[in-house]
Amino acid sequence: MDLGLSGKIAIVTGGSEGIGRAAAQRLSVEGAKVAIVARTRADLERTAAEISTATGHEVIGIATDMRDEEAVRAMVAQVVERFGGVDILINNAGTSIARKFADMTNELLDEDFGLKVKGAIYATRHAYPYLKIGGGAICNTTTPGGKVARAGSQPTSLSRAAGISLTKAWAHEFAADGIRVNTVCVGLFKSRQHTRRWEAQHAKDADHSLEDYWAGISGAVPLGRVGEAQEAGDVIAFLCSERASYVTGTAVNVDGGSSPVV
Repeated sequence: MDLGLSGKIAIVTGGSEGIGRAAAQRLSVEGAKVAIVARTRADLERTAAEISTATGHEVIGIATDMRDEEAVRAMVAQVVERFGGVDILINNAGTSIARKFADMTNELLDEDFGLKVKGAIYATRHAYPYLKIGGGAICNTTTPGGKVARAGSQPTSLSRAAGISLTKAWAHEFAADGIRVNTVCVGLFKSRQHTRRWEAQHAKDADHSLEDYWAGISGAVPLGRVGEAQEAGDVIAFLCSERASYVTGTAVNVDGGSSPVV
């Protein structure tokens, strides 16, 4: 299926690994010009080169701390200078921090909201003038925990709920400018975070393979497995494409069926 993304200009935050990288790669495969954003320059340069080599389309990496609004403004300006505008913004930066209420410090709260919520606001604020020129698309990465929070899921469930709320508000506010806004609520996926947890277990038990680890954590997933990043990246690319031109204000679960709500 042709997603109608050829020549589009996309910014993907948290784009050097995992779901962000997968979304960037799918957009690039479809012919978009892509800027991936993260904090570590070496990771960005490597990922940008790998995606560009694989797809034949230009991908650049811009090291940016999404918690710093001036840095985010400069990042958007750099993308516009290089590519000429912004058509797609994927707010994906952030990691999972889960604590019980008694263990949720102000520092953890500030870190989580600063990166996931304020970072998305900063990127949207500075990309908005360009997105509305041609009627662009925004996709926010959240989780089903933002819909149904479980014990010990703070502050991530809080920030993800905020991301879902922003998605709906922006969809209404930006519609007049032809900008669509959606969110993917991602569940259990293979990630560097999980690989590190397996490495810690493997160090204690050399017989505990990575396959054993994936099998052990997938029990609550109805499809019976841990997701691959590309499975989320494909959905993100679709939601930002011409094929989803009448889809906005929607939260799509990409979680193997594990969410208790639709």
